[in-house]
Amino acid sequence: MRADPSCCPGVDHLVILAADLRQGADWCRRTLGVEPAQGGEHPLMGTHNRLLNICSPEHPRSYLEIIAINKGAASARQAGAARWFDMDDPALQKQVADHGPRLIHWVACVPDVAASHAALAARGLDAGEIVTASRPTPLGLLQWRLTVRQDGQRLMHGCLPTLIEWGERHPCHALPDSGVQLQSLRLEHPEAHLLAGACTAAGLHQVAVEAAAAPRLRATLRTPLGLVSLSSHAPQ
Repeated sequence: MRADPSCCPGVDHLVILAADLRQGADWCRRTLGVEPAQGGEHPLMGTHNRLLNICSPEHPRSYLEIIAINKGAASARQAGAARWFDMDDPALQKQVADHGPRLIHWVACVPDVAASHAALAARGLDAGEIVTASRPTPLGLLQWRLTVRQDGQRLMHGCLPTLIEWGERHPCHALPDSGVQLQSLRLEHPEAHLLAGACTAAGLHQVAVEAAAAPRLRATLRTPLGLVSLSSHAPQ
């Protein structure tokens, strides 16, 4: 799988978890003022998604993924393997059920996922296995390699990203301009020094990390409704 030479390490996509894709699309229209594009299915995990182009000068190849468990499809997961992004976690499912779709994680694009994976392992951080996946699209086959833990756990409460290396095509190549642009992503964590060091080791040198009492992702987007801030912290 030949990597896209335009890939620069950084924010590949933001992950929004929804109870189902209808609720996810409603959230997108209500919160960001736009309709998300159709996505696809992930047979390996039994999930499916809708996508939104959020490319900006600061983040030239980024999108937003609204993801949900595909209740109508069988999963090809190995026995004992959980879905990615903690999607099987009952506490996280309850938060989404009680408060609606929410930002839970981010995925970082790296040019060599094996090298970044090894750099995290050297720091004692187990990003899981490197899995090769693909799905067909009208413009051709999307192929990627990404880190997936068998237990589905997000490292450092979702602040340390899942790592992805794309093949020749990227979802943004086919996503229309949405009028939404990612302005910034900030990571907050009680162990900010550890988080910042791990991101740097993985090749993510421009990530904003701040010390805070609780782990949290904060994304700011420019939208047709004005500036919108998304937080991974569940409302009280």
